[in-house]
Amino acid sequence: MRPNSFIQCLDFPCRDTRRESYAIPDIEIDPAKVSIVLISEASPANPADGYYAGPGALFAQTTVLAFQDAGAQVASIAEILALGVYLTTAVKCGKTGYAIDPESITNCSRLLEQELALFPNVQAYLLMGDVVIRALNTIARRAGEPRVIPSGSTYKLRAQEYYFRGKRAFPSYLQAGPSFFIEKSKRRMIAEDLAAALKYVP
Repeated sequence: MRPNSFIQCLDFPCRDTRRESYAIPDIEIDPAKVSIVLISEASPANPADGYYAGPGALFAQTTVLAFQDAGAQVASIAEILALGVYLTTAVKCGKTGYAIDPESITNCSRLLEQELALFPNVQAYLLMGDVVIRALNTIARRAGEPRVIPSGSTYKLRAQEYYFRGKRAFPSYLQAGPSFFIEKSKRRMIAEDLAAALKYVP
């Protein structure tokens, strides 16, 4: 299965994103083997930096480092996939600024919801940053369900357990891109959250 064969944005309604960097994963994957979905903020402005663009891609490099920090014996995105971890973004186009308009997150949450439905055996979601937390909460509220993650600082929220439709949800920080190298404390917490998710899923 290729996720981008099932999910498409047809009208591109968002005003604050880069349409030219629109991306939904174009990889062949067995959905039954995915047990963890890691969701980061937005597609990179340069498609060559995406998760599946090759070993030199920025998102691939920082994500491999994050999993290595967590104790996973991986050296590539392919090896992360082999662990049963699927990587995607909450917003399918690149950002034009630092922040993303809440309306854009809501628009793209519909695509994310369709994408998550492709994986029937998921046991955990890694929510890498505030944009992702907002997107998942939006999906839940649209279905009349309670918020998945309450409001508050991520470093405080991490101590609690949260669930989305019976599956564990881990709030964390963004691991994709240059911000990964800036704050050592966040990098440590990312490693802890990835390790917790890998341990949670047998």
